[in-house]
Amino acid sequence: MPVQPNKAIVGRNAFAHSSGIHQDGHLKNRENYEIINPKDIGLDDSSIILTARSGRHALKHHLERLGFELNKDKLDRAYGKFLALADRKKELQDEDLLTIMEVSKNRRDPFKLKYLSVQCGKKVMPTATIQLEIDGELHTMTSSGVGPIDAAFTAIKKIIRREILLEEFLIQAITRGSNDVGKVHVSINYKDSIYTGFSADTDIVTASVEAYLNAISKFYNILRTNAEAEITETIKQL
Repeated sequence: MPVQPNKAIVGRNAFAHSSGIHQDGHLKNRENYEIINPKDIGLDDSSIILTARSGRHALKHHLERLGFELNKDKLDRAYGKFLALADRKKELQDEDLLTIMEVSKNRRDPFKLKYLSVQCGKKVMPTATIQLEIDGELHTMTSSGVGPIDAAFTAIKKIIRREILLEEFLIQAITRGSNDVGKVHVSINYKDSIYTGFSADTDIVTASVEAYLNAISKFYNILRTNAEAEITETIKQL
């Protein structure tokens, strides 16, 4: 049965911090506000929730988690934009942080799924063929796996040539029935940073692949933005 968020010890809010003072103290030393390690109840880590009450330390924590490199001036500028946005929204997500860091909207989805075909069944080796458009170029790969979704994810990793660890994979039905739309949430780990992705479709394999690509696109855009910023800084120095 679902556990209510405010349930002691095992509720979602038990290891979530939204107050700036609590967040700063927790990031400096977890035991300041937690006498139990979240890993003892099966959680990977505590949650630092970004709200209008959050401070610079919490914002820096999340931006560095996403792969942004910040000095004091960049953090001050980002924090000013953060406060302006946090006054209008109850809670900020990764997509909001990308907006704050001026990762343009046309870069939100650098990967376009052009073609997807899977083969699976009893006594059939699950295989998937993926065709992605990346920055205008088409890339096609076929791979096998323990199931159609694993095969599709493996094909994607071969195309982008990066080591990605799937941390969480969750499928939920919006209503009831075998023809229902399925919502997929994934969390991936790339170089010790966590990125999340979402999608929905009546085809659960398609929804899974699109959610996976949605998560990958976040660190892909951040890497490209950091690279362009470094080039710009080098030009200024010249």
